[in-house]
Amino acid sequence: MLSRAGLGWGLLGVAAFSFTVPFTRVAVAGGGMSPLFTGSARAAIAALLAAAALLITRQRPPRGRQWARTAIVAGGVVVGFPLLTSFALTSAPAGHSAVVIALLPAATAVTAVLRGRERPPVSFWVMAAVGAAVAIGFAAAQGGGFGGLHWSDLLLFGAVLAAAIGYAEGGLLARELGAWQTVSWALVLAAPLMAGLTAVSIVQRPPSGTPAGWAAFGYLAVVSMFLGFFAWYRGLAIGPMARVSQVQLVQPVLTISWAALLLHEQLAWPTVLGGVAVVVCAGTAVRARAGRAR
Repeated sequence: MLSRAGLGWGLLGVAAFSFTVPFTRVAVAGGGMSPLFTGSARAAIAALLAAAALLITRQRPPRGRQWARTAIVAGGVVVGFPLLTSFALTSAPAGHSAVVIALLPAATAVTAVLRGRERPPVSFWVMAAVGAAVAIGFAAAQGGGFGGLHWSDLLLFGAVLAAAIGYAEGGLLARELGAWQTVSWALVLAAPLMAGLTAVSIVQRPPSGTPAGWAAFGYLAVVSMFLGFFAWYRGLAIGPMARVSQVQLVQPVLTISWAALLLHEQLAWPTVLGGVAVVVCAGTAVRARAGRAR
């Protein structure tokens, strides 16, 4: 059965992640910070925080195959998603990006079932599919839709796939290493690569920006890349992952709401009605009974 604790931690993580797209857009706007710097430097800074936390608390490092699984997490959520979204958001608006990122709950659920051997009931899949369709339609109406497939859309599709794999593997690994320990070891493992990319980006184009841009970058480094995963992986670890992942259906609603407040994108009645529909679908999906699987 679905744990309320898992749902609560998952919602907290989603709330933290919902600022990622608007704040990435703020950071790369104007060209002061290159997408390579924005995607890599935030991971390098988060790795320093992770290393300090691991050392202070004297955490046991991964063993054997756990290192390979940690590398999968790092490739998905430390390297793949931040870099791909940073490059995509140099041209794609935050609203349009939510169109593609709305696919993430369904992608995570499928990955969790394949990797974690979970067997949610048919009702779960029905409501997950309906919720994904509603989320995509809602975001498309606000973000311009899929009128033409651009390179930024392909980057966002890649980001969704990378995040789904990293979320599913991280949720399983968090049951063995702990929630914050999992993302911390992933950050530390990817630190040499991300530090090298950061150095390259600084040499190519020294970063600059407004106070708002640097504040957005700080949030990306501390919350989106580090603290947010504390809650998210804890929720996935409590599980079941396939159903806890469906709380991400509310993320497009939150993302476009923040975009309206921070980036002054229009917020009309269709946004409110679409948001209510997405939340209802998400709530129905996570409450689906386990049926025979239980």
